[in-house]
Amino acid sequence: MELGMIGLGRMGGNMARRLRRAGFSLAAYNRNSEVTLSLAEETGLHATTSLAELVTLLPLPRVIWLMLPAGEVTQEYVDQLAGLMSPDDILIDGANSWYKDSVRHAAQLAEHGIQFVDAGVSGGVWGLENGYALMVGGEAETVRHIEPLLKALAPAPDKGWLRCGPAGSGHFVKMIHNGIEYGMMQAYAEGFALMKARADFDLDLAAIAEAWRHGSVVRSWLLDLSAEFLSKDQDLADIEAFVADSGEGRWTALEAIEQGVPAPVMSLALMMRFASQGKNEYADKLLAMMRKGFGGHAIKDRSN
Repeated sequence: MELGMIGLGRMGGNMARRLRRAGFSLAAYNRNSEVTLSLAEETGLHATTSLAELVTLLPLPRVIWLMLPAGEVTQEYVDQLAGLMSPDDILIDGANSWYKDSVRHAAQLAEHGIQFVDAGVSGGVWGLENGYALMVGGEAETVRHIEPLLKALAPAPDKGWLRCGPAGSGHFVKMIHNGIEYGMMQAYAEGFALMKARADFDLDLAAIAEAWRHGSVVRSWLLDLSAEFLSKDQDLADIEAFVADSGEGRWTALEAIEQGVPAPVMSLALMMRFASQGKNEYADKLLAMMRKGFGGHAIKDRSN
């Protein structure tokens, strides 16, 4: 199967490597041509210098996979490719795009007869060796056409990938997946923080994490990763207490509000990330002043 890949960042580059290992013919484009040329030298893929060149090289019906930042950048490329691709071609968006954007992209491309597939991709830096979890949305026949591609990227041909439903459903499921991830990470962080604070027990957090990895109901890949880094450093003194948040965590919380479905764990995990970013600092100052106002409690003055 021949494929075009656009976007060769950390995820896109490793996906290209995995596909080349599986024997796929690849034409690739990246804004930074040095990245494309370097990957071409490493894997034997065909480096292109423009979208038009990439489209010209691919046989009909073309299959092109986007691995770009969600939002304006992805929209820019969808707009350009709508004018370059032909009816019955397939465009796959593997970014963490908002599912409502994906529904809109499907309708936009349908006007040109182009098929659209949204693919939620999970696996991070480990995906190259272990495979990627793929949550796919699109017409059933279109997804069947790209099955060889999905099977090569997944952990196994019959595991780790799923057609979730029509266009938009893949990114919707990935959005919820990331919301669950937020909640799981927050729970682990709070639990280990509670144990760390009990200094009189002198708990070995690395040993606890390792013990939990075997037979415990809380075992997971996140726990595996935690056990690994705790074995090297339990104090984390050099790590800034700042946790970034992605669009998908925010979209999950907004979806819960829109649907009227309670999702307090995922929503609160998102709020805790905001707090780590210093966005709770002013509220904390107000709380300190109110406490002083009604009870005469002392406050900490930074000037002293």
